[in-house]
Parts: sequence; C-alpha cells; structure tokens
Amino acid sequence: MSTQGGSAVPVRWRAAMEAALYGPGGFYVRPGGPGPAGHFRTSVHASGLYAGAVARLLLLVDAELGHPRRLDLVDVGAGRGELLSGVLAALPAEAAARVRPYAVERAERPPGLDPRIRWASAPPERTTGLLFANEWLDNVPLEVAQDGRYVLVAPDGTESPGGPLDGADRAWLERWWPGGGRAEVGRSRDEAWAAAVAGVERGLAVAVDYAHTREARPPYGTLTGFRAGREVPPVPDGSCDVTAHVALDACAGPGAVLLTQREALTALGVSGARPPLALASADPAAYVRALASAGEAAELTARAGLGAFGWLVQPVGIGPWPPADGG
Repeated sequence: MSTQGGSAVPVRWRAAMEAALYGPGGFYVRPGGPGPAGHFRTSVHASGLYAGAVARLLLLVDAELGHPRRLDLVDVGAGRGELLSGVLAALPAEAAARVRPYAVERAERPPGLDPRIRWASAPPERTTGLLFANEWLDNVPLEVAQDGRYVLVAPDGTESPGGPLDGADRAWLERWWPGGGRAEVGRSRDEAWAAAVAGVERGLAVAVDYAHTREARPPYGTLTGFRAGREVPPVPDGSCDVTAHVALDACAGPGAVLLTQREALTALGVSGARPPLALASADPAAYVRALASAGEAAELTARAGLGAFGWLVQPVGIGPWPPADGG
C-alpha cells in the first residue's frame, strides 16, 4: 500500500487485497505459515471423501478422453497440496501412474510434499484432463463499489469514497449486479477464470466456492476476513484472510453448468445416508466406519453449510457433466 508523508494512503480494494494476501509478508505467502488449513475449514480439510469424489470425477474425465497416456490434474489455489495428495491416494494404480498433478499456488512449495506433484505459480499452458479450483476465486482480489464510485480502504480497514467507476467495471455491474448501493465487482474473477479455462485443451474445468447469482446478490456485499478459525473484519494488513463470495454465473462460459455442492457430490456417490442397523450386528467395526463416513458426507452435503457451495462445471471438448441422462 502506498505511503505519503509517512502515513498510508487509502487505495482501492483490489490493490489492497493483492498486497494483503500476496504481497511481501502477505497472508498466503508468508514463509512458514500454516496455509489455509490453519485458519479455516474447507471441504478438502473436512473429509477425505472430498478427495475421493474428485478422484472419481477425474476418472470420468479420463474415460471421456479415451484414457490418454498423460492425464493432467491441475489444482488451482492448492494450499499446501492436501487435495492433490488425497486424490493421488484415492486413484487406482493404473490411473495414478498416468496422472501429471500440478499444484498452482503463489506460496512456496511446502516441505515433504509428494514429489510427483509439480509446484507452479500459474497453470500449465496446455491441460488435458481436469482443472479444479476449490475456494480459489473468492481470494482473487476485486474492486468494491458504492453508489457508482470505488471504495478506498486504509491498512486498518477504514473505508472512504474514491473516484467514479471506469467503463468496464460500470458495465459489469449493470449486467451482473444491478441496483446500486454497495457491490463487489467480479470482473477480475471472470477474467481469472477465463484465463485458467483457456489453457484446457480437452477436459473439464471446475470452480467450487462460496457463491451467489444475479437473482440473489447480497445487498451489502460479502467482503469479510478469517483468522484462526474465526470470522473477523476484513482488515487488509496481511494479518487475516480477505475474501468475498463469487458471482459464479458471471464467470460461466459457454456450455457451463452451475450446481450446488450437494448436487455435485451426490452425483459422485457421496451420501450421508446412515448404514443399515443390521450391519451393526454383523460387523460392528464396519458399522462404526460406515457411520463415521456418513457423518462426514452429511457435513460435505449439508444444505445450510458446505453443500450450498456453488460448483461451476465447464466442459472443453467433451460431453457435459453431469450427463443429461444422469449416467
């Protein structure tokens, strides 16, 4: 953040988020930091069932592609590589041997990560397989607007009015967040997602995130912060995560499908149904394992929790998923 006369000068929210999250000493790139798992609970951290579901999705893409010799798995916003590690462990050996896993993250590679995982700051130029972005877009910095003007913010979180919106941001709001008042300009997320999808030659691109659609935009926005498992004010000083929900409908390209996480995981075989009581008598240990798995599945698919997350599913050169016939 710029300074003048020894004091910080307020800047627009997009620049403030970029510095707070990814600048020197930023929240996500600070050396030795715990990564996202140290501050908030994502589906990846909630249960290994999530990685198993992504592994099944990758196998479906693999079949659509005709089982190529090289199958790319690109995790955008990879944290500390937890999802990729889980997916590799869940895959059959034959498929795992063909997978080229990429972790796309701006932080340094964590120690002890599976050596098969390639670590990069940007997706590969060409992908054949599955590009998966779990809670990435909500941390792509964006502008905040109020009544047709940019909102400025100081390092302590104090806001003030800025200049009028430029033409591109004003046009985005008119199309995707009409009505005036306070709004979050998602154009930067649209562009980031389009750039990621552009590298997919054949396969599937999936973005999973806190989301809202044009018909239900929050009247005061969603900008907030997280630190050590608690929601906190969004102070852009590098001390906390700064995040805002994603207008996934604006990001969607041709042929894309929007689902809830509950719908997507159900299609991938994740069920919170309790195991039959008869199993408790026949195999008590198996019953306990199945009961624990059902509890984890219920958390991942809860309508008022993780199950309400949005899945943006974008096919490139393959058929739609889920298929229209439900197969």
